[in-house]
Amino acid sequence: MTRFYPGTFNIEGVVDLTTDTAKEVITKKNQFGNYEIRMESIGGQGANLAGKILADAAIMDMGLNGISFASYGSEKKGTPVRAYIRLAESDKEIRINSPVTEPHLLVVFAPVLVKSVPIMNGIKPGAQIVVNTTKSPEETRDLLKIPGGVTLYCVDAMKIAVEEKVRINTVIIGAISRAVEFLDKDALEAGIRRMFEKKYPALVEPNIKGFKRGYDEAALYEVPADDKYPISEFKQFQPKLGWKNAPIGGVIVNPGNTVLNDLTASRTGFKPVWDESKCINCAECDTACPDQCIIFSRKTDDKGKERQFFDHIDYMHCKGCLRCVEVCPKQALTSAREAAE
Repeated sequence: MTRFYPGTFNIEGVVDLTTDTAKEVITKKNQFGNYEIRMESIGGQGANLAGKILADAAIMDMGLNGISFASYGSEKKGTPVRAYIRLAESDKEIRINSPVTEPHLLVVFAPVLVKSVPIMNGIKPGAQIVVNTTKSPEETRDLLKIPGGVTLYCVDAMKIAVEEKVRINTVIIGAISRAVEFLDKDALEAGIRRMFEKKYPALVEPNIKGFKRGYDEAALYEVPADDKYPISEFKQFQPKLGWKNAPIGGVIVNPGNTVLNDLTASRTGFKPVWDESKCINCAECDTACPDQCIIFSRKTDDKGKERQFFDHIDYMHCKGCLRCVEVCPKQALTSAREAAE
């Protein structure tokens, strides 16, 4: 968890916490005086870093107070990740470190998560939602089952990221700046510069371009205040097995369960594509694939002998690591962008 404290720097570089903060900046607050953001993403998309940049900019450049932290499983990349940001006026201490359950702003990096994660839990009328999607706002509402009375911002962050050669997180920060009125655009731009300029100076300008395009290209849609989709209350995940009913050690209660495990949500925007005309059936890709997604079948070759031939890619179990693309000697496997959904 990253915690920031408000103040301004004097000439000696010392933080001055006595700055006049009588003027309130934050326009929406919950009962604790906080503005809360929840980000739903896949590990590797940069949601955790985006949260740190947002909090850092709000504190260092806007004089607010805030915290940023994330939650994820044992394998961060390719698995669902939630990042949380809380902001408050500079004279208001933030004493809550628990996950955000009813966000003022929900940011969806990967809409495909809706298949496996209840990302709409806790969204109430008046909330704002930023979604990385290629679909129209109306289609996005139906895909995510967004309740009425919220403000939706749709941006094709993956397209912008590919064109600017950056990750989608800074593009989405631009869309967030468009959605949240009190977040100063110049402050967020300064936060991005501060994050990259020391270690990766060559990435500063591409990320700034991506940020600005995210701001400009986000499409606004006021969702009608109707009952098309119900409000989903936030529910804490509770595992079915615990200390009282867990099986004895080493017992797999559902053998063969991985065959039902859909890994499409683990891909971060790209997937391998096979060109049969270039393939020599060397099986290098099969050796490199960690999830046995390269499917071969027995066929007869030109000499009348039966042998194994590349048949297809099992996209349901492909997590998009693209190792097969890296090892293919004939470029029969290439990476291609897939829809954000």
